[in-house]
Amino acid sequence: MKVGIIGLGYWGPNLIRNFMSHPEVKTVYGCDLSDDRLNFIKSRFPAAELLKDYNEMLKKDIDIVAISTPVDTHFKFGKMALDAGKNIWVEKPFTATSAESIQLIELAEKKNLKIFVDHTFIYTGAVQKMRDLVDSGEIGAIRYFDSVRINLGLFQHDVNVIWDLAPHDISIMNYLMPNSKVVAVSAHGIANYYDHENVAHLSVYFEDNCFAHFHVNWTSPVKIRKMLVGGDKKMLVFDDMENFEKIKIYDAGVEMSSKEKIHEALVQYRMGDMHSPKVQATEALSLGAAEFIKAINENRDPLTSGKDGLNVVKILEASEKSIKNKGKLIEINQYEYAK
Repeated sequence: MKVGIIGLGYWGPNLIRNFMSHPEVKTVYGCDLSDDRLNFIKSRFPAAELLKDYNEMLKKDIDIVAISTPVDTHFKFGKMALDAGKNIWVEKPFTATSAESIQLIELAEKKNLKIFVDHTFIYTGAVQKMRDLVDSGEIGAIRYFDSVRINLGLFQHDVNVIWDLAPHDISIMNYLMPNSKVVAVSAHGIANYYDHENVAHLSVYFEDNCFAHFHVNWTSPVKIRKMLVGGDKKMLVFDDMENFEKIKIYDAGVEMSSKEKIHEALVQYRMGDMHSPKVQATEALSLGAAEFIKAINENRDPLTSGKDGLNVVKILEASEKSIKNKGKLIEINQYEYAK
């Protein structure tokens, strides 16, 4: 296969490196308007073929176009690539609106092309292990999902902190709870420095009385990447800052003798053992590239398809409406398109 990558900034070099290392990729093209970035890529990856003109790249006999540019350009570049008959890989978030996502999905289906949305964390050993624990029933039914993703910087010029940081954890939430239907979203936040919110809290409500909460912040003095998943059997903690014990499973929970009258209920707390399962250490981006190439060869949707990207964008879109209206509850039908 031949792969073209547009946008050689922060994430572009990682895409070039991982596609170049895949045994089924013959040639990798890089495209960027900046001479500095082109020179940097040439110094690190001499075998890459570099261009400044995206239209020229689309004329090449390539199979995949990877789009690693600001989110407001994803639709434009994605549509151009699909129109040119190329499968597309798009960085998160998929598009700036759900209408754009739907248009790209329908165009890809019409042309029998594939869309991969780079929800990288889905391909990590930790998240794969978490899904195994959920699927096996060890955790039980998920009652809540609580996530913290905070650090100092990087401010984005085109989107707020929810659009920048929350897609990672929203995609994990959707992956761990594929059958849970989101019905409403509420978001609160503040813009202390410029037009876009730099601190925010996002609440997601489900049809089955499950609840998810996301805390994101560009202005924290400490970097935290932690997630709690509470099941009715066991609970787990995913700490991405840990080098070894990234996942800890707690045999802990709450049991109530009655759900009718809380003042008469006997509440019992269960605190059992904790253990940390082994987690595969393979680079997630490498697994993502392999999954997309395999999906194209097998003529199927990849694990993180355009429809998964759409379901994340729907929540982000609703959060934007809510945060601009002081936390107003926004009802959504997250899965009205997903098949």
